[in-house]
Amino acid sequence: MTSQSKPAETGYPWPIASTRLDNGLRVVVSEDRSNPVVCVNIWYDVGSRHEPAGQTGFAHLFEHLMFEGSVHVPKNEHMRSVQGNGGSLNATTNPDRTNYFETMPSEHLELALWLEADRMGGLVPALTQETLDNQREVVKNERRQRYENVPYGDAWLRLLPLLYPPGHPYHHSTIGSMEDLNAASLETFQAFHQSYYAPNNAVLTVAGDASPDEVFAYARKYFGALEPVSDIPPAPHGHLTGPAAEPARETVTADVPAPRIYLSHRTHPFGTGSYDAITVLATVLGSGRGSRLYQRLADGKRIAQPDYVGAYGVDLAHAPAPLIITATAKDGVDATTLEEGMTEVLDGLAAEPVTEDELERAKALLTTSWWRQMSTVGGRADTLGRYATQFGDAGAAAYRLPGWQNVTSDDINDVLPTLHPSSRVTLTYLPGDQS
Repeated sequence: MTSQSKPAETGYPWPIASTRLDNGLRVVVSEDRSNPVVCVNIWYDVGSRHEPAGQTGFAHLFEHLMFEGSVHVPKNEHMRSVQGNGGSLNATTNPDRTNYFETMPSEHLELALWLEADRMGGLVPALTQETLDNQREVVKNERRQRYENVPYGDAWLRLLPLLYPPGHPYHHSTIGSMEDLNAASLETFQAFHQSYYAPNNAVLTVAGDASPDEVFAYARKYFGALEPVSDIPPAPHGHLTGPAAEPARETVTADVPAPRIYLSHRTHPFGTGSYDAITVLATVLGSGRGSRLYQRLADGKRIAQPDYVGAYGVDLAHAPAPLIITATAKDGVDATTLEEGMTEVLDGLAAEPVTEDELERAKALLTTSWWRQMSTVGGRADTLGRYATQFGDAGAAAYRLPGWQNVTSDDINDVLPTLHPSSRVTLTYLPGDQS
């Protein structure tokens, strides 16, 4: 069944057409003939939150394995085929999903779709023990380079277990456990792929210089014969009633240049009106020189480094998502003084509500960010894939920008109880010898 719509111009002015193949694959097309470029983007509804005990890090490892060859595409040939025809490509994993994408001259749309279909249906027969072992080593090296050997690099790995209880699907990071990756057999990885990387667990989105009829025809040609999976494992239950019942704190002494503090709270799921308010509030608190944290801590008290003050939400859709506030101390400032300054700003929101000028500034920054993302076919394809996967409707992307623009000071006051000190997570880094 094919549907077409043109969402409200306030949020997404390009047309959207969608269909579902007989095997369950959802196909979304957003046509834009202004440039001869297309982006092909596939969202698989599998991320670290889907990983059962003993299989942490699997979704992220497949982000690597999916470039290592499939039945008709030898190792490294996927990348060569895209780049050799003037395209670019990448993949990312987060707790909620894994996505793979290519931006190509539109004359090579068919090639991009064939490549994606071949690795959706043909990776497992081509997966060898040697390839698996090589990519496990790549992931280990990535962990060392991105998390373990970088100052403050393991902050996210530490914050997640503090924010979400043991057994919760957001308790562990996408990089996962090296012990789990080492212990799993080739057959275990093959079974994981066959459980999740199926047409009925994916959304294929094409944005740019292609018509819906053209894309739908190619999708049926290359994806239509792939078999669906009848019993895709559901993600572990992630329901939480809201903020944590008590505060949590961890102090890390490490090889870092200065004290740094992260204050965090579980708030509301991405996609809700309450999370829109959190997003606007985060922008008020921590985006740029006009933000409260910058004005109070970097310019005012001069206790924080100007380039390392910020606040942001992490857009998780299936449980209360975190708001994170961070600052790094200036030379000679201790962690206690820095934390006192940060909590004064955060806890002072009740007595000193967000002003209309602050709201307008935050909304202007978010509007600019949104249209910067929408300015590329890659940004559009990824956004539509997200809304189709997480909310069942690609067109719902049109409501994100109006959602931010409609936030009022009353809306922000309504979400302040989720930021109470009684539910706060505090992660502190102190310079020193780890031994």
